[in-house]
Amino acid sequence: MKLLFPLLASVALLSADPAVAQKTIMEAPRGFDQPAAGIATGKLDSISYTSKTVGTVRKALVYTPPGYSKKKKYPVLYLLHGIGGDEKEWLKGGRPQVILDNLYAAGKLKPMLVVMPNGRAMKDDRPIGNIYGPDKVAAFANFEQDLLTDLIPYIEKNYPALKNREDRAIAGLSMGGGQSLNFGLGHLDKFAWIGGFSSAPNTKQPEQLVPDPAKAKKQLKLLWISCGDQDGLLPISQRTHDYLYEHNVPHVYYLEAGGHDFKVWKNGLYMFSQQLFKPVDVAALPTYTVLGAPASTNVRNAKYPQILPDNRAVFRLKAPGVQKAQLDLGRKYDMVKDSTGTWTVTTDTLSRGLHYYSLVLDDLPIADPASDTFYGMGRMASGIEIPGRGTGFYALRDVPHGEVRERRYFSKVTNSWRRFFVYTPADYDANTAAKYPVLYLLHGGGEDETGWAKQGKTNVILDNLIADKKAKPMLVVMLDGNMGGPGGLAGFGEPTLKRFEDELKQTVLPVVESNYRVAPGAQNRALAGLSMGGLQTLYAGMKNTDMFSYLGVFSSGFFANNAALSDPQYAYMKANAGTINTNLKQLWLSMGGPEDIAYANNKVMRAKMDELGIKYVYSEYPGGHTWPVWRHDLYQFAQKLF
Repeated sequence: MKLLFPLLASVALLSADPAVAQKTIMEAPRGFDQPAAGIATGKLDSISYTSKTVGTVRKALVYTPPGYSKKKKYPVLYLLHGIGGDEKEWLKGGRPQVILDNLYAAGKLKPMLVVMPNGRAMKDDRPIGNIYGPDKVAAFANFEQDLLTDLIPYIEKNYPALKNREDRAIAGLSMGGGQSLNFGLGHLDKFAWIGGFSSAPNTKQPEQLVPDPAKAKKQLKLLWISCGDQDGLLPISQRTHDYLYEHNVPHVYYLEAGGHDFKVWKNGLYMFSQQLFKPVDVAALPTYTVLGAPASTNVRNAKYPQILPDNRAVFRLKAPGVQKAQLDLGRKYDMVKDSTGTWTVTTDTLSRGLHYYSLVLDDLPIADPASDTFYGMGRMASGIEIPGRGTGFYALRDVPHGEVRERRYFSKVTNSWRRFFVYTPADYDANTAAKYPVLYLLHGGGEDETGWAKQGKTNVILDNLIADKKAKPMLVVMLDGNMGGPGGLAGFGEPTLKRFEDELKQTVLPVVESNYRVAPGAQNRALAGLSMGGLQTLYAGMKNTDMFSYLGVFSSGFFANNAALSDPQYAYMKANAGTINTNLKQLWLSMGGPEDIAYANNKVMRAKMDELGIKYVYSEYPGGHTWPVWRHDLYQFAQKLF
C-alpha cells in the first residue's frame, strides 16, 4: 500500500534481545492528523442512550472504522475528554477520526469501535458556568456508574461489539485520563487496555489504583501513561509510574516535549491506539518514550540528565567550543555533538542507586553544572540517582521528620577545626526531658562526613523506621574519618587507625555528650561504618567494647593480604574473645554479595573469627560495593540497636 503521509520519525532502541537492534516508532509524523486523499474513511455517529444513573437521555459519538460491517464483531475503545469538554472535545481539538483513518490506511490499526461519551454525568452536562464546581467535578466520578451500567450495555446491544474484557479499552485526556485510570484499574474485570494522557488530579493515589500489583500484572494487557514534559500535572503521572515500577507492574511511561494540550494528546492517541487488541511485547514497554524524566539529583529546573523508563540515562551539555566530550561513569561514553554545539549521549541501563560521574571535556574532568555534586571520588563529583525496586525504605513519606545538624569543633588530636553532622529525631526539640542513644556512623574511602548525610539518606531512613516503630529514636553522628596522611589503602596502617580511635574517644564523644541530650553508657552507643569506615569500626570498636555495645561493619574486613595490619587485630581478638562476646550485644557484618570488592577480605575475616570464637551475625544484600547496599545495611542495622 502506498504510504499516505510523511515517513515517521524514529529512534533506534534495543529490543528485548540486546543482540538485535531495531527501529521503534516513537512519535507521530507530520501530517498524521491531516486528511489524506484517496483513502477509505470511517464514519461518525451521534447516539442517544437512556441513563438510569443520571435519570436522563445522554449523548455520545461513535466512530466506526472503514469497511465497517454489522456482520463482524469489533473491540471497543472508550475515549474520554477533559474537564472543560464534552463528547465533541476530541472531535474539535484532536481529529481522532482523521488520525484513525490514516492509521487504518497505513495498516497500523486493528479495526475497532471508538466511543466518545460525555464524562460529566449530570442532567445538565454542558461545559458551562464554573466547570470546576463541586457538582461538576462530582459528575465526573459519577460517570463511572453511567459508563458501566448504561453506556457499555447500550453499545454492546446496538453495535456488533465484542463483550470480553480483553476486547475493551478505555483512555482519556486530563480529567478523562484520571477517569480512565480510576475506572479501568478499578474494574479490570471490564477493561484490559487502559491509557491515561496527562492525567489530572482526579487520579487516585497509586496505592488505591493498584492495591494488588500481582493481580493487576496478570489482568492487564496494556497500561499506558503519557504526559508532556512541560505539563504542570506531570507529577500525577510520575507518581503513578514510580509506584508501578516499584511494584513491577509492566506499563508504558511515555514522556514527550509539550504541555497540557492537544499536541500531546493527539500523539498519545496515535501511539496508544496502535498497540490495542494485539499481542504485547512486555519486555519492550519500557522503551516506548521520547524523553526521560529529569533525575532527582538534578539542580533546580535542569532538564538533563534524564532517566528513561528502562533506567538508561541521557546526558546533554551545550559546549560549542569543545572538540571532544565524554561521560565518565566508571565506564567512558563518547558524546556526540550536533549543529548547535550540544553534546549528547545515552548510556546502557544503569543499576539502581547513586552513581558518581564526570564530564570529560577535551580531557579535563569537570562536574556537570546541571547535577548536584557529592564528595565521593576524593573530590567533588557529579552524581545521578537511578531509581530501583525495593527502595521504599528511603523514599520520602508523610511522616514526622527529624533534622540533620552541622557541628564545628576543634580537635586536639589533629590540631585543626573539624565538623560532624548529627541526625536528631523528629521529637528531639519537643521532648526536652528525653535522652537518646547514639549511633556513630562512618563513611568510606574517598568520601567524607557529608557521605551518610547526603548520599546515604540517613535522615530519611531513620525518619521512616522511627515512624513505623521499627527503630528506637536515636541520634546519628556522621563524622569525618579522614585523618590525614596518604589516604586510600596506603593510609591504613596501625598509626592511622589509632589516630582515628583517639579522635573518636578524646574529641568526638566528649563534644557529642556535652552538647546533646545523650543517654549514658556503652549500652546506648553503637559504632558502624562502610568500607574504610568498617575497618575503623573494627579497629576502634573491638578494642573498646566497654564503650560500644553494638558494632556494624558494612562491606569491609581486615585485609587478607596485609598480615602486618591484620595479625595484631586477630591476636587482640584471641586474647579478649570472652570480653568481646560478653560486652557486645551485636557484632553485625554485612556484604553486598560476591560482587562486593571487599567480599574476599570479609570471608577470610569471618573464618578467622569462627576460629577465634568471636560471635557475629552475617548478612548479604546484592548490589556490590554501592550506596544502595549501605543504605539497606543502615536500614537493617538500625532496627537491631538499643
